[in-house]
Amino acid sequence: MKKYFLFSAVLFIAGAVGAQPDITKYPEPEFSKEVYYLKKDSINTAVRLEKGSSKMEAKSKMGGLGGFENGYTMDGEKSTARLGSGNKLSFIFSTGASVKTSNLQADSMMSASGMDPAMMQDMMGGMNDPASTITLYKVESEKGKRKILMQKSGGAMPFSSKKLKSSDKYTFSVKKIKEGYWELVIDKTLPRGEFAFTMMSMGMGNMDGGVTIFAFAVD
Repeated sequence: MKKYFLFSAVLFIAGAVGAQPDITKYPEPEFSKEVYYLKKDSINTAVRLEKGSSKMEAKSKMGGLGGFENGYTMDGEKSTARLGSGNKLSFIFSTGASVKTSNLQADSMMSASGMDPAMMQDMMGGMNDPASTITLYKVESEKGKRKILMQKSGGAMPFSSKKLKSSDKYTFSVKKIKEGYWELVIDKTLPRGEFAFTMMSMGMGNMDGGVTIFAFAVD
């Protein structure tokens, strides 16, 4: 019986190890806290996306009776980062904290104050988790700008649409590769068009209410 349990434990450990991603297949991005396209080839390459700042804009016609819209705008109708296909796309995101570090003096002071250092590390890790801070949108291009619409309405005028509209969102699955490093696997094929990841996290916002954007296009 003991041999059976020992054999089962060995199989379980081997399976768990085998399920772990091979971190040697993942490139280390040049810059942290940026979304990169993961070009899966013989060496797997991290391709930098177009990084830019957006502005929060709100517009209305006739005091809102003729419609209104609000959202983020970014200069340029087309992204400089072009992808040839929207099928089975993956991106990577790194905080630059591949290895957990611990300051013994700081941990001791936190413990003396009744705070759990491990809990604080988990909280900081959660703030950087791309599943809670990054969103992928399909953007609209017009008049030299790209737009991510949060809300748009035709207003109260006759024959205008009363339904609120917003830019399409696309979901992705998050695979943790190692501490502070994730792969973002897009859940379905992206159509042709312009896209942008928005990042909402501490230190990434602008004074005018905009957010940092990482843009690309599918041709």
